Amino acid sequence: MFDYLRAVSAVPDIQVGNPCFNTEKIIEKISEAAAENADIVVFPELCITGYSCGDLFLQEQLLNTSDKCICAIAEATSKYDCLVTVGAPVRIGYQLFNCAVFMSAGIICGIVPKTFVNNYNERCFASADELKISEICFSDICKNCEDDYCIPVGSNLVFEYKNFAKIAVESGEDLFAPLPESTLLALGGAEVILNPSATNETAGQRDYRRENVRQQSERCICAYVFASAGECESTTDMIYPGHSVIAENGKIICENDKIIDSDYLIVSDIDLGKIKSERMKNKLFLHSVSSYSAMTDIEKIVIESENNDVYGNGDYAFVDKSPFIPSDKKEKTSKCMSIFEMQTAALRKRIKITNGKTVIGVSGGLDSTLALLVCVNAMKSLGRDTKDVIAVTLPCFGTTDRTYNNALRLMELLGVTAKEVNIREACTIHCRDIEHDINKIDVTFENVQARERTQILMDIASDVGGFVVGTGDLSELALGWCTYNADHMSMYGVNASIPKTLMREIIRSISESEDFCNCADVLQDVVATPVSPELLPPDENGKIAQETEDIVGPYILHDFFIYYCLRYGFTPAKIYNLAVKAFEDEFDGETILKWLKIFYRRFFSQQFKRSCMPDGVKTDCVGLSPRGEFNMPSDASSAAWLNELEKL
Repeated sequence: MFDYLRAVSAVPDIQVGNPCFNTEKIIEKISEAAAENADIVVFPELCITGYSCGDLFLQEQLLNTSDKCICAIAEATSKYDCLVTVGAPVRIGYQLFNCAVFMSAGIICGIVPKTFVNNYNERCFASADELKISEICFSDICKNCEDDYCIPVGSNLVFEYKNFAKIAVESGEDLFAPLPESTLLALGGAEVILNPSATNETAGQRDYRRENVRQQSERCICAYVFASAGECESTTDMIYPGHSVIAENGKIICENDKIIDSDYLIVSDIDLGKIKSERMKNKLFLHSVSSYSAMTDIEKIVIESENNDVYGNGDYAFVDKSPFIPSDKKEKTSKCMSIFEMQTAALRKRIKITNGKTVIGVSGGLDSTLALLVCVNAMKSLGRDTKDVIAVTLPCFGTTDRTYNNALRLMELLGVTAKEVNIREACTIHCRDIEHDINKIDVTFENVQARERTQILMDIASDVGGFVVGTGDLSELALGWCTYNADHMSMYGVNASIPKTLMREIIRSISESEDFCNCADVLQDVVATPVSPELLPPDENGKIAQETEDIVGPYILHDFFIYYCLRYGFTPAKIYNLAVKAFEDEFDGETILKWLKIFYRRFFSQQFKRSCMPDGVKTDCVGLSPRGEFNMPSDASSAAWLNELEKL
């Protein structure tokens, strides 16, 4: 239902040169995979005979027994609703090929010979390039069969399975060639690449294999399932690790644990929705499809099935509740500091062009704190005095002591030019001028303050020969949680592509760096402060009375929605399903649905604010700039999206 395909990499125990024993083990593993509701099952290279048979591959007895075992495994698949790929030697004409044999519903669906055979263990085999024909008869393999049919043969086969997934195969070293077979297969439409392999283990080889699988899945925008021969292979000269890896569009989503392994399955749900979405919008991929179409020469094979349901429902897929934030601390810190440097570089260029000072409103909250740090870092990197950063705090009705003091302390520690303009009187006069009761706490009351602050910042910028640096972030822009032509507007928005949840982590990482260690305590307190525009008077204890997340919803949910809505264009139902899985211990389905509806309503209705947003550099995988990242009419209807949510 949600574009998941359940993939299994299966590494059985085998005996080298004993196809009958190996067939029993392979069928056992197919049964185990079927119990996991597998859609596709991949076995290692030449697993029916064992990869390390050497010149035994030229023995007719081994090949005849292998043929019978191929037929036996194919017959066994009639009991299960999955597509199985096993490695076997196959005679075609007077040549012997190292093949991946596709089987489903009791028949052999196709045979794919290996292209790049090596000079050591595979000197008995011909390359797929030497293949003279494009099909063989089932009777060529099963000599005493009653039924006969044609089997497609070639390295250019793409199998369409259950009217859903397009699957192809390359074997072993094919992956490591300068131009892997999988590249052409992916350009020819394959979304899932299988690799029955038998690479030997040496020091560092596991990392090399893993990285090749990951990179190829990223380059080809595909899923990649790698299954390598295990420790039961011959150790005469080499040892085989039984290494299995499943990658999805540049990310490793499943891998076996042991360095040397055998007799196991790994299971993962591949999200083909991500792959289809990425391919639709990746111009580099689409251009490559056009440019290399003459080289692909793909033959598409439709595999018929009585049941076209796929079993992957996402149970085996890990869904991160914070997709913008790496879970590994080292990787997270690296990403955060990289983004900070990107922000700095972008603002530095703008300062060079204008040769002006930067003016920024500092509230003591997350967004303005990060923007201030970027301003200071940019000035320092230019060799200019940090006094050229004009930081202005603008207290009013809702300002609390905590944020006010943090703003003042931060400006002092960073050595900027600090200004304070209390806007209470100006806002009171303005309310009087427009005949608005100052005691009427409503949107007008809030907007008066927001616009007064922006007016003052713009005027100060004009006065000092500078420009206003905006503080608004990606989450606020997506929800339209900003006042039009107030905090919505600036001359450059350094936070425009940073979601709120990532904002905290960036400031936390900066606080742990040597360059800003003198203000670490203040930065940590900013991170711990509830998110608020502080436009309503504090409570009787002087604490924040207006917390944003109580009004628009938890940012951790909205950032999750933003990621899957903008990054992949998923349907509301799929995003809901992913959120329920990710937040099962934090929010119930009803709560998630409530905020998801609010997200879509606000996302559509607030587009007019994004249509005229200031310049701001993209630093991550999602952006909302109307100049290239996301463009939609301000009067587009959200009905189709909300109607789907009403059905949940």
